[in-house]
Amino acid sequence: MSKKTSNISIIILAAGASKRMETPKQLLKWGNSTLLGNTIETALKLPVNEVIVVLGAHYNLIKKEISNYPVTILNNEEWEKGLGKSLAFGVEYITASKQNIDGILVTLADQPLIDTVFLNKLIDTFNKKKHPIIATSYKNKKYGVPVIFDQIYFEELQTLNDDFGAKHLLKKHKSSVKILIPELENLDLDLKADYKSLCKKIFDK
Repeated sequence: MSKKTSNISIIILAAGASKRMETPKQLLKWGNSTLLGNTIETALKLPVNEVIVVLGAHYNLIKKEISNYPVTILNNEEWEKGLGKSLAFGVEYITASKQNIDGILVTLADQPLIDTVFLNKLIDTFNKKKHPIIATSYKNKKYGVPVIFDQIYFEELQTLNDDFGAKHLLKKHKSSVKILIPELENLDLDLKADYKSLCKKIFDK
């Protein structure tokens, strides 16, 4: 596990309206916290420069709930353009602040099974400098977030403007991607039934 501070920052994407969940899923209860709170707490345990949270829909409500955390909170007013736009917005902030960092670790607020141990593994792999992109395996041979991008991709990341995140960049630079497999399945919680089922599995023991 990483001990010294890595020269990367974390961007947590949490700007969506959660329409399929019918409530701001960022604030759904998860243990003694919320889905977003859990993601932030996980990120704050990592040896990184800065933790950045990109909000959008329900900005004031969610900001109020996470204002006690030592994180940078950004308001993406164009959140409706999708995940890609929120990622671009976060990278634009980093570029504008002239942070001389080696890369960014991108995570989502709705992947509660992703833990500190796995994220440290991503960071350690990136720090070996053999691969400029470190991605996470999904089912059906897919891969994506959490993902670390080397700073050489910042300019491309700032051009994202859709709801597919950085998927096309991962495909475009496939030969530069190292894929790691998490111990637990890499789940996104988009439906209330999925959320309730996972809560029951994790907490009702």
